[in-house]
Amino acid sequence: MADVTVFKGKWALVTGASAGIGTALARELASHGAKLILTARRKDRLESLAAELTAKGTEVRTVVADLNDPAAPQQIYDATEGAGVTIDILVNNAGLGQFGVFVQSEIEQELSQVRVNCEAVVRLARLFVPRMVDRKRGWVLILASTASFQPVPYISTYAATKAFDRMFALGVAEEVARFGVKVTSLCPGPTESEFFEVARAETFRTSGIQSAEDVARIGVAALARGQRTIVPYFSGWFTSLLVRLLPVGFITLFVEKSARKAAYSA
Repeated sequence: MADVTVFKGKWALVTGASAGIGTALARELASHGAKLILTARRKDRLESLAAELTAKGTEVRTVVADLNDPAAPQQIYDATEGAGVTIDILVNNAGLGQFGVFVQSEIEQELSQVRVNCEAVVRLARLFVPRMVDRKRGWVLILASTASFQPVPYISTYAATKAFDRMFALGVAEEVARFGVKVTSLCPGPTESEFFEVARAETFRTSGIQSAEDVARIGVAALARGQRTIVPYFSGWFTSLLVRLLPVGFITLFVEKSARKAAYSA
């Protein structure tokens, strides 16, 4: 059983808190008594969520920042830990994707995925985790994806960044475990959020889509347990096992053929 009461009274920093899984994670942590620092690009959404949670008795602060900017992680750190606020829970949730034909894509969009999904995750972890190690206490949740278990044509960069996130989380988790710091990679599959519209990836929306609230509840419980990887739904967990047994070439061939028409018409 997960003892989520460990989060009561702790400050949690949630990136990408303005929508989808990020908003759900903020609400879930608040329901367990955590205090919240919410960060994202969209000030109006952050303020709306902050007002909602404050009305329910949660102490909330906001930091408007765009993690596509390499300076943003330091900006977030300076406004929180650097200003004397002890961050015990780091939720690296912010991310973006793009569906389409790689050779026709905007290079800036491809690079933005690397900056936000990978570089910002490393920068934030490097800023906050050393303080957790010093205190011998802390929790880090990194949003990966079921796309992290195999290459995925037409979201090639996104899947690769999520594989990076999952492996990064696993490696750091082993390094810091003896200092009492727990690192979890959360690997959701298709989740009800604005991701599909923003990434133009409607072809990957399935009938078994999961709610962001369910993903957040399962992810926070796994973080409390110190579970290093969590796939929050059975079919995704089964698929993550299956793809380890199948030849990579078979998987990519199947996905490419299935998604080709939608990709070239996007």
